[in-house]
Amino acid sequence: MAMILVTGIIAPVQGLQAQDPITEIIKAGVKKVIKAVDLQIQRFQNETIWLQNAQKTLENTMSKLKLDEISDWVEKQRVLYQDYYEELYTVKSIISYYNSIKDISGKQVRLVKEYKKAWGLFKQDKHFTADELSFMGKVYAGILEESAKNIDQIFLVINSFQTQMSDAKRLEIIHAAHHYYIFVRKK
Repeated sequence: MAMILVTGIIAPVQGLQAQDPITEIIKAGVKKVIKAVDLQIQRFQNETIWLQNAQKTLENTMSKLKLDEISDWVEKQRVLYQDYYEELYTVKSIISYYNSIKDISGKQVRLVKEYKKAWGLFKQDKHFTADELSFMGKVYAGILEESAKNIDQIFLVINSFQTQMSDAKRLEIIHAAHHYYIFVRKK
Protein backbone atom coordinates (compact mmCIF):
# COMPACT_ATOMS: atom_id res chain seq x y z
CA MET A 1 0.00 0.00 0.00
CA ALA A 2 2.83 2.34 0.90
CA MET A 3 4.50 1.46 -2.39
CA ILE A 4 1.47 2.59 -4.44
CA LEU A 5 1.30 5.83 -2.52
CA VAL A 6 4.98 6.50 -3.00
CA THR A 7 4.80 5.61 -6.68
CA GLY A 8 1.93 8.07 -7.10
CA ILE A 9 4.04 10.81 -5.50
CA ILE A 10 7.33 10.07 -7.27
CA ALA A 11 6.01 9.69 -10.82
CA PRO A 12 4.91 13.32 -11.22
CA VAL A 13 8.05 14.49 -9.45
CA GLN A 14 10.28 12.63 -11.94
CA GLY A 15 8.61 14.44 -14.76
CA LEU A 16 9.95 17.74 -13.44
CA GLN A 17 13.48 16.60 -14.32
CA ALA A 18 15.03 17.63 -11.04
CA GLN A 19 14.95 21.34 -11.76
CA ASP A 20 13.87 22.33 -8.41
CA PRO A 21 16.11 21.65 -5.36
CA ILE A 22 12.99 21.31 -3.23
CA THR A 23 11.82 18.50 -5.47
CA GLU A 24 15.15 16.78 -4.96
CA ILE A 25 14.81 17.12 -1.21
CA ILE A 26 11.25 15.76 -1.30
CA LYS A 27 12.38 12.94 -3.55
CA ALA A 28 15.24 12.07 -1.14
CA GLY A 29 12.83 12.27 1.83
CA VAL A 30 10.34 9.97 0.12
CA LYS A 31 13.11 7.46 -0.61
CA LYS A 32 14.13 7.50 3.06
CA VAL A 33 10.52 7.01 4.13
CA ILE A 34 10.17 4.11 1.67
CA LYS A 35 13.35 2.50 3.00
CA ALA A 36 12.21 3.02 6.61
CA VAL A 37 8.78 1.53 5.85
CA ASP A 38 10.44 -1.36 4.00
CA LEU A 39 12.79 -1.98 6.95
CA GLN A 40 9.84 -1.86 9.36
CA ILE A 41 7.93 -4.39 7.23
CA GLN A 42 11.00 -6.67 7.18
CA ARG A 43 11.26 -6.38 10.99
CA PHE A 44 7.58 -7.32 11.33
CA GLN A 45 8.10 -10.27 8.99
CA ASN A 46 11.17 -11.41 10.96
CA GLU A 47 9.27 -11.07 14.24
CA THR A 48 6.35 -13.01 12.75
CA ILE A 49 8.67 -15.79 11.57
CA TRP A 50 10.39 -15.84 14.96
CA LEU A 51 7.01 -16.06 16.74
CA GLN A 52 5.87 -18.85 14.39
CA ASN A 53 9.08 -20.78 15.10
CA ALA A 54 8.64 -20.20 18.84
CA GLN A 55 5.05 -21.46 18.57
CA LYS A 56 6.18 -24.59 16.70
CA THR A 57 8.91 -25.22 19.28
CA LEU A 58 6.42 -24.79 22.12
CA GLU A 59 3.91 -27.12 20.43
CA ASN A 60 6.62 -29.72 19.84
CA THR A 61 7.78 -29.47 23.46
CA MET A 62 4.22 -29.83 24.73
CA SER A 63 3.63 -32.82 22.44
CA LYS A 64 6.86 -34.44 23.64
CA LEU A 65 5.86 -33.86 27.27
CA LYS A 66 2.47 -35.45 26.63
CA LEU A 67 4.12 -38.41 24.88
CA ASP A 68 6.60 -38.79 27.73
CA GLU A 69 3.73 -38.66 30.21
CA ILE A 70 1.83 -41.34 28.28
CA SER A 71 5.00 -43.42 27.92
CA ASP A 72 5.66 -43.21 31.68
CA TRP A 73 2.10 -44.27 32.44
CA VAL A 74 2.33 -47.21 30.03
CA GLU A 75 5.64 -48.30 31.59
CA LYS A 76 4.15 -48.14 35.09
CA GLN A 77 1.23 -50.28 33.93
CA ARG A 78 3.58 -52.78 32.29
CA VAL A 79 5.65 -53.12 35.47
CA LEU A 80 2.53 -53.42 37.62
CA TYR A 81 0.99 -56.13 35.48
CA GLN A 82 4.32 -57.87 34.90
CA ASP A 83 4.65 -58.40 38.65
CA TYR A 84 1.03 -59.55 38.81
CA TYR A 85 1.48 -62.08 35.99
CA GLU A 86 4.75 -63.34 37.46
CA GLU A 87 2.95 -64.00 40.74
CA LEU A 88 0.13 -65.76 38.90
CA TYR A 89 2.66 -67.87 37.01
CA THR A 90 4.34 -68.85 40.27
CA VAL A 91 1.01 -69.83 41.80
CA LYS A 92 0.09 -71.80 38.67
CA SER A 93 3.42 -73.61 38.80
CA ILE A 94 2.96 -74.46 42.46
CA ILE A 95 -0.53 -75.81 41.81
CA SER A 96 0.54 -77.87 38.81
CA TYR A 97 3.51 -79.37 40.68
CA TYR A 98 1.36 -80.01 43.75
CA ASN A 99 -0.43 -82.99 42.20
CA SER A 100 2.82 -84.62 41.10
CA ILE A 101 4.42 -84.01 44.47
CA LYS A 102 1.32 -85.30 46.27
CA ASP A 103 1.40 -88.45 44.12
CA ILE A 104 5.09 -89.03 44.82
CA SER A 105 4.58 -88.46 48.56
CA GLY A 106 1.78 -91.00 48.54
CA LYS A 107 4.01 -93.51 46.77
CA GLN A 108 6.75 -92.91 49.35
CA VAL A 109 4.32 -93.60 52.21
CA ARG A 110 3.03 -96.78 50.51
CA LEU A 111 6.59 -97.94 49.79
CA VAL A 112 7.63 -97.53 53.41
CA LYS A 113 4.49 -99.32 54.64
CA GLU A 114 4.98 -102.19 52.17
CA TYR A 115 8.64 -102.62 53.03
CA LYS A 116 7.90 -102.41 56.75
CA LYS A 117 5.22 -105.08 56.34
CA ALA A 118 7.48 -107.25 54.14
CA TRP A 119 10.41 -106.84 56.54
CA GLY A 120 8.19 -107.92 59.42
CA LEU A 121 7.11 -111.01 57.46
CA PHE A 122 10.71 -111.86 56.52
CA LYS A 123 11.86 -111.60 60.13
CA GLN A 124 9.07 -113.94 61.26
CA ASP A 125 9.78 -116.49 58.52
CA LYS A 126 12.05 -119.20 59.88
CA HIS A 127 13.19 -120.21 56.37
CA PHE A 128 15.60 -117.24 56.09
CA THR A 129 19.03 -117.38 57.61
CA ALA A 130 20.56 -114.48 59.52
CA ASP A 131 22.85 -113.70 56.55
CA GLU A 132 19.90 -113.68 54.16
CA LEU A 133 17.96 -111.39 56.49
CA SER A 134 21.00 -109.15 56.79
CA PHE A 135 21.34 -109.01 53.01
CA MET A 136 17.61 -108.24 52.57
CA GLY A 137 17.90 -105.57 55.27
CA LYS A 138 20.75 -103.91 53.36
CA VAL A 139 18.74 -104.04 50.12
CA TYR A 140 15.67 -102.52 51.78
CA ALA A 141 17.83 -99.93 53.55
CA GLY A 142 19.36 -98.99 50.18
CA ILE A 143 15.92 -98.71 48.59
CA LEU A 144 14.63 -96.59 51.47
CA GLU A 145 17.78 -94.44 51.36
CA GLU A 146 17.23 -93.77 47.66
CA SER A 147 13.58 -92.99 48.41
CA ALA A 148 14.72 -90.49 51.04
CA LYS A 149 17.01 -88.88 48.45
CA ASN A 150 14.01 -88.56 46.12
CA ILE A 151 12.07 -86.88 48.90
CA ASP A 152 15.02 -84.51 49.41
CA GLN A 153 14.88 -83.71 45.69
CA ILE A 154 11.14 -83.06 45.97
CA PHE A 155 11.83 -80.66 48.86
CA LEU A 156 14.35 -78.96 46.60
CA VAL A 157 11.58 -78.47 44.02
CA ILE A 158 9.21 -77.14 46.67
CA ASN A 159 11.82 -74.73 48.02
CA SER A 160 12.85 -73.68 44.51
CA PHE A 161 9.87 -71.34 44.42
CA GLN A 162 11.74 -69.24 46.96
CA THR A 163 15.00 -69.50 45.04
CA GLN A 164 15.38 -69.63 41.28
CA MET A 165 15.05 -72.86 39.33
CA SER A 166 13.84 -73.37 35.79
CA ASP A 167 10.61 -75.24 35.14
CA ALA A 168 12.56 -77.75 33.08
CA LYS A 169 14.77 -78.54 36.09
CA ARG A 170 11.72 -78.87 38.37
CA LEU A 171 10.04 -81.25 35.94
CA GLU A 172 13.26 -83.25 35.57
CA ILE A 173 13.47 -83.77 39.34
CA ILE A 174 9.77 -84.68 39.64
CA HIS A 175 9.94 -87.14 36.72
CA ALA A 176 13.09 -88.75 38.09
CA ALA A 177 11.42 -89.27 41.48
CA HIS A 178 8.26 -90.56 39.84
CA HIS A 179 10.17 -93.01 37.62
CA TYR A 180 12.11 -94.26 40.63
CA TYR A 181 8.89 -95.35 42.31
CA ILE A 182 7.68 -96.99 39.11
CA PHE A 183 11.00 -98.88 38.90
CA VAL A 184 10.87 -99.97 42.57
CA ARG A 185 7.26 -101.14 42.26
CA LYS A 186 8.09 -103.36 39.27
CA LYS A 187 10.84 -105.12 41.20
